[in-house]
Amino acid sequence: MQTDNGLTAWEQNAAFWDDYMGEESNYFHRDLVRPHTEELLGVQKEDLILDIACGNGNFSKRMAEQGARVVAFDYSPKMVELAEKRRHMVLDRVTFHVCDAADEKAVLALRQERPFDKAVSNMALMDIYEIAPLFHAVYELLKPDGCFIFSMHHPCFTYPNEDYFTSCIDKGEAVAGQPVLQNYYHRPMEEVLGTAFAAGFIMDRFYEVPFPGQKVPIIIIVRLRKR
Repeated sequence: MQTDNGLTAWEQNAAFWDDYMGEESNYFHRDLVRPHTEELLGVQKEDLILDIACGNGNFSKRMAEQGARVVAFDYSPKMVELAEKRRHMVLDRVTFHVCDAADEKAVLALRQERPFDKAVSNMALMDIYEIAPLFHAVYELLKPDGCFIFSMHHPCFTYPNEDYFTSCIDKGEAVAGQPVLQNYYHRPMEEVLGTAFAAGFIMDRFYEVPFPGQKVPIIIIVRLRKR
């Protein structure tokens, strides 16, 4: 797959995205992504959690309010600036960082004084131009039996060009009216899960979530565990 890293688009969309997601996120995240993600994550007081591609920090704040200590990062410096401003009330429990999820060394540099208990990535894996470095870094950062929960567009039902099997970049609009189109990196399910397994993870839970009333899922939510 061509590696167009997409940063320029996220910098241009950051303020629009922050305003749209606001204080409590949107319906899609609250009602489709969050319920199963929180079930699989099972935040416990004093958990150390890595929040990957955190956006404006909605979920980071939510985990902090549940008692976790959160290390959150995003690719976009502008998005991190906005997250720190919007989530100022939880900066005693959340630290925000600029980091490229596709840069293994950069992710590993977020290592703390102890291993992470958990990691989470909400609807971002299809936005990341290379995922193997991320899976390897997260596996290294987690404690034994630690878990990594991620959600993303269901690749079996959201692929471009009528070609499911070929990895590719597609341009799309996550939120109607955003300033510029962003990159979506389509990968077949075999590639996504195969990359996770190659990093050492096992998968122990999996959800497919549709829009209400629909019979085809729009997203997957996966829990991986470090062996």
